[in-house]
Amino acid sequence: METKLGVRRPHCQAIRGDALPDRRHPDIVPGNSLGGAAMANPLSGFRVLECGQFIAGPFAGMLLADLGAEVVKIERPVMGDPFRHFGTGGRANAYSHNFCAFNRNKRSLTLDLGLPEGQALFRRLVSAADVVLDNFRPGVMARLGLAPDALRALNPRLVTCSISGFAPDGPSASRPAYDGVGLAVSGMLHTLIDQDDPRMRGPTITDQISGMQAAQGVLAALLQRERDGKGAHVSVSMVDASIYHMPDAFTALTQSGFEMGSETRAAFSLSFVFRCADGKVVAIQLSSTEKFWHAFLDGLGRPEIGADPRFADRAGRIRNFRALVDTLRPVFTARPRAEWIARLIERDVPAAEVNTIPEAMADPEVVQSGIFQPYDHPVHGGMTLMRRAVRIDGEREDDALPPPLLGEHTDAVLRDLGAMTAAEVAALRAAGVV
Repeated sequence: METKLGVRRPHCQAIRGDALPDRRHPDIVPGNSLGGAAMANPLSGFRVLECGQFIAGPFAGMLLADLGAEVVKIERPVMGDPFRHFGTGGRANAYSHNFCAFNRNKRSLTLDLGLPEGQALFRRLVSAADVVLDNFRPGVMARLGLAPDALRALNPRLVTCSISGFAPDGPSASRPAYDGVGLAVSGMLHTLIDQDDPRMRGPTITDQISGMQAAQGVLAALLQRERDGKGAHVSVSMVDASIYHMPDAFTALTQSGFEMGSETRAAFSLSFVFRCADGKVVAIQLSSTEKFWHAFLDGLGRPEIGADPRFADRAGRIRNFRALVDTLRPVFTARPRAEWIARLIERDVPAAEVNTIPEAMADPEVVQSGIFQPYDHPVHGGMTLMRRAVRIDGEREDDALPPPLLGEHTDAVLRDLGAMTAAEVAALRAAGVV
């Protein structure tokens, strides 16, 4: 089933468990070989069990799902992933926009891992899985009898992956952690906040960074498994992932004894944001290329700024960065943003509008890229799905599927085991196991 971008499907077949599209490639057995998989979906044929909630784990699972893996999201009966109920408005019925943002292209199986029967059933699922992913605190899976070694004893080819706030062998292993904690401990938050008016701003960062690192580790472990046939355990902490994401801050300190602050990167790369006459904001990054500095001054029509001894060379502009910003701010208030953008682009200056979220979605660059896909959900109505950013041979995934309803695919996934009758599934549901 192929869906062209921009064509709205009249019905979502994925909503019915018995009509669920098989995201695995028909020519390969899960866990065997990448050979034969369509390059648009290179992980087709791999099954992932995601014990994830909130963002970091689900984001890692979504990255794998976007690449074609069959990701089965394991959720608690009744409640499900707490993020289903997190929304600040929008869709009801355990389908918040927060949850939807991180759970497309997955199947949902409700299963109570706190019950012995649920743990036993999970072990049966593991025997047919390639990856088990979790973002619980260290030790939780072990207390459930589902530690990596125990799971690989059932399936030696299994790749397990754990995302935690802190390292499982570190002094803070048992501490709770969300995105802000990882940001803070890693030092990243220090480089993002205004020290004179500290406050949290912007999107979650550490959660997604951790999910990216986890997915990368899983892919590497799967590749190694193709060579030696053995599974492995992948782990990443939010603190380590955040540190890894900003290596320049740490090499600056360890190699040069220089401590980067919140404006250091902007100063060294000559990056600016200025409010224009119409109240809109423009972003400019001149970097270290001298031609851009001169083209920038030409676009401003203010050569005298370049003649100022404080700004005569790059070292001076870095050293006097705040003075340079104060000098430039009133210049930009003289014209509307569109005029500044036109003047700067005409001179090949790296500059762009600071888009709001609605403006970003309507930007011709974004519209042309095809990253968004309209979708008609039979329960929740019109939706806009985001497709993966990565293109392989120029293609995104074949067909972006909507985030699953809670337990939407429980029956279908359990039937995939091949040895569970409808009566057995009904008994599990009656007992609160699924």
